[in-house]
Amino acid sequence: MVSVLVPAYNEEKHIYDTVTAIRQDPRVGEVIVIDDGSQDNTVAEARRGGAVVVSSPKNLGKGGALNLGFQHAKGEIIVLLDADLGSSAREMGKLLDPVLQNKADITIGRFPPAKKKGGFGLVTGLARKGVRAFTGLNLQAPLSGQRVMRRAAVEALNGFESGFGVEVGMIVDLARKGFIIREVPVQMSHEETGRDLAGFLHRGRQFVDVLRVLLKRFILR
Repeated sequence: MVSVLVPAYNEEKHIYDTVTAIRQDPRVGEVIVIDDGSQDNTVAEARRGGAVVVSSPKNLGKGGALNLGFQHAKGEIIVLLDADLGSSAREMGKLLDPVLQNKADITIGRFPPAKKKGGFGLVTGLARKGVRAFTGLNLQAPLSGQRVMRRAAVEALNGFESGFGVEVGMIVDLARKGFIIREVPVQMSHEETGRDLAGFLHRGRQFVDVLRVLLKRFILR
């Protein structure tokens, strides 16, 4: 069985299209939207699309939301997708195939180049260098949240990291435990942050969280 986890915070604009696109894949047994303290119509739109909704009364952040959602997942294959993918979530099948065919334990969706200029590559550069230093893997999209994982891989994490370092921490921990990780090109898209104040603040928080996760693993190794 395939379980899809979609953490969502104030995603009423996209969540219905995302859920309905996911449910088009006949291999999906359940779609679990984790409402991370939303204050809009995310819950109603997710249910309208056919998802099971698990709600947190307060905002837990992405890692916390995934931990909550995983408690309810029944599948042996766990899919993690962002809530704002919309109809492009149908590309999820490309990530499922290698895992179901025993060619990988974890797949990561690699997006096409961004359509508009965002930051200056500092966060991505830090993530790539950190992953390479700890694991030897040369990944192009270490920050991508679109992933398919065997249940055993999720359980080996003993919980998802909090904050924006969740993806990098996941790669480092699972690669060091011997799980096979593979990037897969996908034609997915979501809302992109620009070169404005909100975008720079977002990337600043990302940088701090990724650095925190890497330093934690350096100290504990």
